[in-house]
Amino acid sequence: MRLEARPYAAAALAAGLLAGGCATRSGGLVTMRPAPETSSVPVTLLPSPASPLVALRILFHVGSADDPKGKEGLAALTAALLAEGGSARRSYAELLDALYPLAASIEVRADREVTVVTGTVHRDNLERYWGIVSEVLLEPGFAAADFERLREDHLNALTTRLRATDDENLGKETLESMIFAGHPYGRPVVGTVQGLRAIGLEDVKAFYASRFTRDNVELGVAGGFGQEFVARVLADLGRLPAGRPARGELPRPRRAEGIEVTVVTKPARAWAISIGFPLDVTRADEDFYPLFVANSYLGEHRTFNGVLMQRMRGDRGLNYGDYSYVESFVQDGGSTFPHPNIPRRQQYFSIWIRPVAPEHAHFAVRQALRELDRLVRNGLTREDFEATRSFLLHYSRLWTQTLSRRLGYEMDGRFYGRASLGEELARRLPDLTLEEVNAAIRRHLQARNVHVAIVADEQAAAAFVEALRTNAASPITYATATRPEVLEEDKEIAVFPLEVVPERVRIVP
Repeated sequence: MRLEARPYAAAALAAGLLAGGCATRSGGLVTMRPAPETSSVPVTLLPSPASPLVALRILFHVGSADDPKGKEGLAALTAALLAEGGSARRSYAELLDALYPLAASIEVRADREVTVVTGTVHRDNLERYWGIVSEVLLEPGFAAADFERLREDHLNALTTRLRATDDENLGKETLESMIFAGHPYGRPVVGTVQGLRAIGLEDVKAFYASRFTRDNVELGVAGGFGQEFVARVLADLGRLPAGRPARGELPRPRRAEGIEVTVVTKPARAWAISIGFPLDVTRADEDFYPLFVANSYLGEHRTFNGVLMQRMRGDRGLNYGDYSYVESFVQDGGSTFPHPNIPRRQQYFSIWIRPVAPEHAHFAVRQALRELDRLVRNGLTREDFEATRSFLLHYSRLWTQTLSRRLGYEMDGRFYGRASLGEELARRLPDLTLEEVNAAIRRHLQARNVHVAIVADEQAAAAFVEALRTNAASPITYATATRPEVLEEDKEIAVFPLEVVPERVRIVP
């Protein structure tokens, strides 16, 4: 359900927010760019006067892509010190004590392109809450003890959690390191071990002063706020350091030549498989939206709407999850939805298959690429198209169930020069045609030149790699009775040709 702006928004916000400001209204969205003499901060407002809650999103155009060479992890570490360090006035523990009676928190998430500060609070506590948020943002303590604690935490995130206990994300990071080799996206947002060890506290202070500036920030507010509050926030953000840092051009991602494979070995009873290649489209492009429909048909995240999930898990019980994506996806907690505010200037297509028993891994890779190949060659049928379009029209409404998520999607729309993703889909899908979807599939998807990243047990990795290099058949057996038509199709999958480039298959610890 859309939250429409009331006359309050059109009158009070447009006329009285900031004298000399310029406001526009479209549907339920009021976007405001105040006049230079008052503030240069772009503003996205979603007023809902009846709401008892207020959501804030303060977005800085700085991310891990801006890390200096040799100090990879600086953006994420700076963000962590804002979120989990003290201010100049209070320690981190004292800030937590101040937030507790407000039933609120301050979250800071760094990604490749942006860092976003988020929080939701009851409007009765809004002024007190903003006082704490502004203290954190404008007067960071940058204490040496907090710096050491958080740098060590980020090192542990790489060396202990990612490498030892998080095979799913280790596979994803390996895939991105292949697609974006030599590229700012080609390493974890949290950085590298060498980069983090090279960062000093003075680096954090300088990075904050040059990147977390009033000319590099956007404000988003949703819910039951008043115009005076927005004016106060803008005035406070005006106290940030000045400067609009230049962003470098991104190099083109590296396209695979045939099927290129990296197997990362570690103790692993089940294997994590990630497959992907760079895409030339983002939400800024017309082709993204028909491609988004095609991807929902192939592998909608954590639903059985996708073909991969139906045929790999449903028909064969191969594993827990089989999904595909046409842009970067970071799951929001325990939900099935992505975090807003993880936009990118460059995107990639990927398939996630996990966890898979070692004896089924070769078959799983084959089946996933065969399903992708069939999609490219055959496209969607009329029935598939209508069902997927209907599903997305309804399912996409779930992505904006909270004020904060809706606000995040609106701000992402600004990044791409579009409306929010939900609004774009609601506007485009009713008129979208099957021919447009299948044409976008042919232009942008393929199954022949792909990167494959696998987290595998060392003892079985060598035999698996040899089977890939020689294109050996990979028959599958089941522990329970299986439908005859599935067994018949398995014979085709087991010999589906994988054009693996032998010299581009490697095993790394």
